[in-house]
Amino acid sequence: MKSISKYILLLCVCLLSCKKNNEGEAIYFGGSILTMEDALPEAEALVVKNGKIIFVGTKDKASEFVGKSTRQINLEGKTLLPGFIDAHGHITSRAGMEQAIDLSPSPYGTVNSIPDLQDVLKNAINKNKMSSTSPLLGNGYDDAIMTEHRHPTREELDAVSTTNPIIVIHASGHASVVNSAMLKLLNIPEDVKDPDGGHYGRDYKTNRLNGKLEENASFAALIRLTEMLPKPQPSADGISQSLQDFIKAQDEWLSYGQTTICDGRSMGNSVGLLKEAAEKKLLKADIVYFPDFEANRKEWESFLPHYMKYEKRLKFGGFKFSDDGSPQGKTAWLTEPYLIPPEGESSDYKGYPIFTDETLYADLKTIFDRNITVQLHVNGDAAIDQALRIIGRLKDEGVYKPELRATLIHVQNSRPDHIAKIKAIGVIPSYFSSHVYLWGDWHYNSVFGPKRAAFISPAKSAKEAGIIFTIHHDSPVTPPDLLTGVYSAVNRITRSGMVLGPDERIKVIDALKAITINAAYQYQEENEKGSLKEGKLADLVILDQNPLTINPINLRDIRVVETIKEGKTVFKKN
Repeated sequence: MKSISKYILLLCVCLLSCKKNNEGEAIYFGGSILTMEDALPEAEALVVKNGKIIFVGTKDKASEFVGKSTRQINLEGKTLLPGFIDAHGHITSRAGMEQAIDLSPSPYGTVNSIPDLQDVLKNAINKNKMSSTSPLLGNGYDDAIMTEHRHPTREELDAVSTTNPIIVIHASGHASVVNSAMLKLLNIPEDVKDPDGGHYGRDYKTNRLNGKLEENASFAALIRLTEMLPKPQPSADGISQSLQDFIKAQDEWLSYGQTTICDGRSMGNSVGLLKEAAEKKLLKADIVYFPDFEANRKEWESFLPHYMKYEKRLKFGGFKFSDDGSPQGKTAWLTEPYLIPPEGESSDYKGYPIFTDETLYADLKTIFDRNITVQLHVNGDAAIDQALRIIGRLKDEGVYKPELRATLIHVQNSRPDHIAKIKAIGVIPSYFSSHVYLWGDWHYNSVFGPKRAAFISPAKSAKEAGIIFTIHHDSPVTPPDLLTGVYSAVNRITRSGMVLGPDERIKVIDALKAITINAAYQYQEENEKGSLKEGKLADLVILDQNPLTINPINLRDIRVVETIKEGKTVFKKN
């Protein structure tokens, strides 16, 4: 009898110990739980412990993990999903624009005409009591939306000030316009020659610089201006203005439900800023960065020891190449002319490449030889052709391997014949689907024309071909708003209400997978992130509505209630 009693006692102790070991820190229930796992698409409860998911399933079974200290979180009808993953954005660029004057048009801003732009700049000078020679930086003007449907000119910025150097950056980030004082400050002479992969705009009547800078001409001007400006002093706690701006940008990403953030073209001081933020433990989310290969050519090998390893939440994810420009800015490289060419260009204008085939081949071979992946910015179909041509050649030579998961970013002006090539070569298309809503009318009426415009961001064709694709927001081109990308991919409705390419509409669940599990796959993190599954990180987002049950036309109205990184709340709506 004594031995039986001892056995029962031991069994009770063991069971109590097991119960304690399995006790979750938090249990979520009382709302829709969308897992992104085909084997169990929805669940009643989810349990978190030590930053990971330890159970997904029924409420009854989940109760076995509930102890005295378990937080019981009733979703109260809200919806829980995996944390959204930023497949391509530019957080350091957004941080760099925190001090810029906002020139965004509707729906995100109020600058819908050139007079609006001039008024905002003048008001900034007066409100901030700027000296007569202080430089002004504005960001986000958009000729596709402004009533004039053209870029402002040097003279129109001179009308704001002839003494304050002014530069305003196009919404695409691929062009800017400066006034005469800024040309003088940057020492850009009237007879300046176009740089490789860039262009200085000129008045087609007088051949005088009109202030417009495209691609590498614009990037060079911004870098030069940054180097010339005085560095702000750090705050009392040692946090510099740059870090304060970065923290503000990071909080914006978190407010849109993203637990993994991208810096998709790190250049200049960006890498140093990210590393400083990591060292100071300021990263609340994981950040994957892609240094621009050309900008970092001299030290490119120094990144290799950090490849695909998170170090204090920061991971080097590969290199970035920008192969052409912007379709809405009409610098993307096309095989057929723009429907309406930019002012001063001929009717056969097709944009232009940034790289020759020889340069891109040599650089990609160098990188793929070291088993490092890349993101390639390709908007126009000629740029897509170039990328597929060169990566296809490298694959035939045994240099490129599909497991590297090289990613084609934007892929806007894609053609139907690209789909089979993308699948055969083994690259991932990442679509900037918000283009359909934000610039669809512009593409239809001015950029591509009806036929080509109907096939931008062809997610349905990719899905039917069995291609894993992602959706991104390209912030700061737009706010870091992935749900507008979901809305656009599902509805394909433009600002005017036109349905652009109805055959390319996808299901809501496929759009959600594009910003969760597919994006995790793109980053080679599908075993740790992207779905709600036992053993994965507890990266979560809570939405106020269920995207699968509301009318798809209302997807843009969904709001993020809470963002959770590894079990800890990093954003909560007031």
